[in-house]
Amino acid sequence: MSEHKFKVGQSVNYLSGPHGRGPRSDVFKIIQCLPPQGGDYQYRIRAANEPHDRVAKESELERTT
Repeated sequence: MSEHKFKVGQSVNYLSGPHGRGPRSDVFKIIQCLPPQGGDYQYRIRAANEPHDRVAKESELERTT
């Protein structure tokens, strides 16, 4: 496997909304790079307006524009 696509501190869009239904409009920051699961790297991410972190797969994230 190659290396993580995103770096800690980078801003990303989270492509999976609540319960996996459509894109979210919030911008998230990468808090931590996590080991892969099922061949897909994972990340701990956080939105500025949320008090908790989320874990997202690399395939659920895209670079902000």
